[in-house]
Amino acid sequence: MGLKGFVEGGIASIVAGCSTHPLDLIKVRMQLQGESHVPNPNHQHIHSLRPALAFNASTMAAPPTTLHIPPPPKVGPISVGIKIFQTEGVAALYSGVSATVLRQTLYSTTRMGLYDIFKQKWSDPNSGSMPLGSKIAAGLIAGGIGAAVGNPADVAMVRMQADGRLPASQRRNYKGVVDAITRMARQEGITSLWRGSSLTVNRAMIVTASQLASYDQIKEVILEKGVMKDGLGTHVTASFAAGFVASVASNPIDVIKTRVMNMKVEPGMAAPYSGALDCALKTVRAEGPMALYKGFIPTISRQGPFTVVLFVTLEQVRKVLKDF
Repeated sequence: MGLKGFVEGGIASIVAGCSTHPLDLIKVRMQLQGESHVPNPNHQHIHSLRPALAFNASTMAAPPTTLHIPPPPKVGPISVGIKIFQTEGVAALYSGVSATVLRQTLYSTTRMGLYDIFKQKWSDPNSGSMPLGSKIAAGLIAGGIGAAVGNPADVAMVRMQADGRLPASQRRNYKGVVDAITRMARQEGITSLWRGSSLTVNRAMIVTASQLASYDQIKEVILEKGVMKDGLGTHVTASFAAGFVASVASNPIDVIKTRVMNMKVEPGMAAPYSGALDCALKTVRAEGPMALYKGFIPTISRQGPFTVVLFVTLEQVRKVLKDF
């Protein structure tokens, strides 16, 4: 019975991941907007580049000069999507889809399967229901383990999705997820595959707990109150509500995760961010606290449909496999 939960969750996750991939790509591009204006320790002050200027600046008692370039205008998800389509072609909307398939196979299959096992173990044998606290705990554990397993594919996916926004000379041009993972391991060390893993694990714990627990809870309430019968309407309503809850809870961690995973570390240079907290502080300092909700519209636009497709597909797959 345990293995069946992994198979059902894996199939549903891959279908949902592939069908909403363009929305995820737009979300990643939006989260990286304005990032070049985060102060970089290597290029922040003129005196770090030219000692003579630094001496003159200090004798004149003037503060170190920071080169301010006006930030590009913020654009919405539709504009971002149109720009990608016009400049990179329609295929660019599916950049990194091979990494999405691998990520869903590793991460989502693990989290959905483990959640199903916990649900069977912790549910009340008489009523078949599980308290909300237990659902959240099951989601936190399952999400954390799933994320640790799927992190290399997650890093590859973020980089492949973000590649098109870089100048042609700076693009990584990965051929696919296997090429991305092997090149990262070779050029940046095996640990680069787990870059941002603490963020991935934290985000996955929050997403899985909020998404799976709220879906089960809302579905139970709808059925108990007799609002709707157990069918497509109930599944869509409960899953969209679960997607909204997951988006609100996870967006700040998602922005930081995207930036940490995407940062380019030049040999002999200090990394733009020393870690998740440093990234959060620099982002808030440079762009304001609402920068942590960058890409929220595409997040909810992606998380909503993703969660709906995930749970509707899952319910249908369960019907098909119920006799196995």
